[in-house]
Amino acid sequence: MTAATSWPRIAGLAYGGDYNPEQWPRETWDEDVRLMREAGVTLVSVGIFSWAMLEPREGEYDFAWMDDLLDLLHANGVAVDLGTPTVAPPAWFFATYPEARVVTRDGVTLGAGSRGMASHSHPAYQDASARIAGALARRYGDHPAVVMWHVHNEYGVPVGEDYSPAAVDAWRVWLRTRYVSLDALNAAWGTAFWGQRYGEWEHVGAPAAAPTTLNPAQRLDFARFTDDQLRACFSREKAAIREHADQPVTTNFMAHQSWNVDLWKWAALVDIVSDDHYLWSPDPDAHVLLALAADLTRSVAGGNPWILMEHSTSGVNWQGRNISKRPGEMRRNSLAHLGRGADAILFFQWRASRSGAEKFHSAMLPHAGTESRVWREVVELGGHLRDLADVRGSRVRADVAVLYDWESLWAQELDWRPSEDVQFRERMRAFYERLWRDHVTVDFAHPGHDLSAYKLVVAPASYLLTRDSAANLTRYVEAGGTLLVNFFSAIVDENDAVHDGGFGAPLKDALGLTVEEFLPMREGDTAAVRWTGGETVDLPVDVWQDHLALAGAETVAEYLSGPAAGKAAITRHEHGEGVGWYVGTRLDVDALATVMRAVYADAGVEISGLPATLEVVTRHGADADFVVAINHGDDAALLPVAGVNMLTGVETDGELEVPGGGVAVVRTA
Repeated sequence: MTAATSWPRIAGLAYGGDYNPEQWPRETWDEDVRLMREAGVTLVSVGIFSWAMLEPREGEYDFAWMDDLLDLLHANGVAVDLGTPTVAPPAWFFATYPEARVVTRDGVTLGAGSRGMASHSHPAYQDASARIAGALARRYGDHPAVVMWHVHNEYGVPVGEDYSPAAVDAWRVWLRTRYVSLDALNAAWGTAFWGQRYGEWEHVGAPAAAPTTLNPAQRLDFARFTDDQLRACFSREKAAIREHADQPVTTNFMAHQSWNVDLWKWAALVDIVSDDHYLWSPDPDAHVLLALAADLTRSVAGGNPWILMEHSTSGVNWQGRNISKRPGEMRRNSLAHLGRGADAILFFQWRASRSGAEKFHSAMLPHAGTESRVWREVVELGGHLRDLADVRGSRVRADVAVLYDWESLWAQELDWRPSEDVQFRERMRAFYERLWRDHVTVDFAHPGHDLSAYKLVVAPASYLLTRDSAANLTRYVEAGGTLLVNFFSAIVDENDAVHDGGFGAPLKDALGLTVEEFLPMREGDTAAVRWTGGETVDLPVDVWQDHLALAGAETVAEYLSGPAAGKAAITRHEHGEGVGWYVGTRLDVDALATVMRAVYADAGVEISGLPATLEVVTRHGADADFVVAINHGDDAALLPVAGVNMLTGVETDGELEVPGGGVAVVRTA
């Protein structure tokens, strides 16, 4: 996959964040730009929530304050990512067009006064959003401060699916385009079941709340429709901007944190990929999910550098317990994103708000002011990014790909699956964390992508796998690749219908097996498998066991207990020039280590043996490589590397000590 990148006109690595000066008196703006210079800020996002100020009444614009702001920022050397404010329509919009409000699946009409877009399918919203985007581009398309455009904000959050009358009308149009005939729709949805067959298009409703579970194929299509509608909103605004401006246009993704947008499709629409990421406070190892999100963002960007559009300097405001970041954690988070491909490090937000729902959200300039620890760390990070300017444009390379498909996620998360304990995100985290602990850098890929460049492909959660994608994976194995597939994969097709031939049938040749029966386990039950693949060790398992029907695969682990006791649990199959591995039960991160060692050996993937708490990623440039090391532990760790630590200027001749909680970026020849 490739994605276009048109980097904004900024030297070095960009640094900054969201700036909302409309919340402050004019004299505060002068203090802001002075402090921005002190902190090393080079890029701010403005206007994202400013629709009511820019268009106080429908069709009447007030640009005077924005004129002043952009001139002030430009005079102080701060570039602007100019937002279209369409995530927060003004009060007049909802008063004039009350029918444009979103309706939930339960039939509740959502009120105004919060953050979140109106109905993405309503013509009034579509017209108004394109109009304000075009008016901004007409006014500021040639302004020297504006180096890029930022459409909307976090599409799909908090409003994704909409069940309003406008959405239902648009849904029927979408279905007519997709299926052409009702016969085709009925066949795809399997409407013979429960007597659901449709005879008129007008009878096809949105999958709103019903007495019991709804047709899963209908719900899967509604997820696709929602994603298409959101992308149409973005494209409409981008087109309005393009009539007057040629700077790159983006919108901020939320990789692995927002679920109802398919980023493989979105990446093709933006000129540069950007992402927002926030630590999940209950998770003591949230930095692992940070790395996952960063690798996923780089992957949907086609390997190109990307923008970290938002993260936090310390705690956020919207979680149950908003844990503050410890000293040095902000720097570790920022450089982890940098190491995994980000060439811009931005925060929400510049100055902490005194009012509103996000007044307890941390900021670059906190309520405590410039005498605070957070401010000192913000200034320090700005200095680090200046020193690391040469990293810009370098790329991350990976020998391993992890399969990630949003449509499979949507399908797997629907109702009435064999076990509620089998979840896409949990399995994705477990396999990714094992690779992370083993210091194996990964890309993410769609099952239909060209995978020939990878030594190993891992499929943690490929419940929905089309015949074409399965054939692609089979060809990958035949050509010499190593494929690892986890249980509950290749179960259904694009319509959530079980594949002809049974569970796993499309991968039968690659894996040498199919699944005869699912054997989910009761809550709290555990079992064990005996691994005999080169060593004998008993591994704990829970949640799930497969009854496998082997068709050439060899058993490398069998169940010692549980519903499949005595049967194959983990298998290996040579097919063509490659190998297909299958794991038929749930292994935790520690137990996966035994399996992965054997899989790495088949794939020719080397592991470093470094401490699990020392995160190391290398970015490769034209003239040098840059080794980014982040110590998430309390104890110092030794890193075998020769070069110059760009953060200290100290040269190392083969071994660098990274202190507990410390970071290093080593330029190597």
